[in-house]
Amino acid sequence: MGLRQMTQTALSGAFWPTLVIIVVSGLTLLAGESARLALRYERAGIEALELYRLLSGHLVHLGAGHFLLNAAGLLLVAFLVGAGLSAAAWWLVLGASIATIDLAFWFLNPTLIWYVGLSGVLHGMLVAGALVLFKQRPLESGVIVGLVVAKLAYEQLLGPLPGSETTSGGLVVIDAHLYGAIGGVLGVLILAGLRRPTSV
Repeated sequence: MGLRQMTQTALSGAFWPTLVIIVVSGLTLLAGESARLALRYERAGIEALELYRLLSGHLVHLGAGHFLLNAAGLLLVAFLVGAGLSAAAWWLVLGASIATIDLAFWFLNPTLIWYVGLSGVLHGMLVAGALVLFKQRPLESGVIVGLVVAKLAYEQLLGPLPGSETTSGGLVVIDAHLYGAIGGVLGVLILAGLRRPTSV
């Protein structure tokens, strides 16, 4: 199988979610600083019932470098595990990851004033895709899950990975990665429940 065919196969399920997220995030970047401030996850804004921030905060970025880093990460995730789920299932996983991050921020990180970026959602997608593909590709999926767990453990114990804050152009909210990964697991469990045959 050639690289082109592998890419088409890998992106088949995640193609539309990946494209939509990159395009929307790119447009918010072009809209400038005012858009970032208006759309970021912001506790005060959410308290004022600006509930759209619960979604839009994951689509805006600190700057071009941060956006490009997350866009590259999203494409890599789509290439590695994108074929594991249909587009509809990926949207469900994305929703589960975003909801988990937002709820955890709200209740577990009350001092977090604001947040932007896709990194938490990326962790959720990567974990979900690896779990779904485990039966087909146990070695590859096991390595992915192991690396994610090791990264999360490092971050929780020692802080952001060296160079990550310089690359992204700002502080890294490491808890978003943990919450996103948990959301990815929850997304897979929800999908399993929906697919389970019901007795008549």
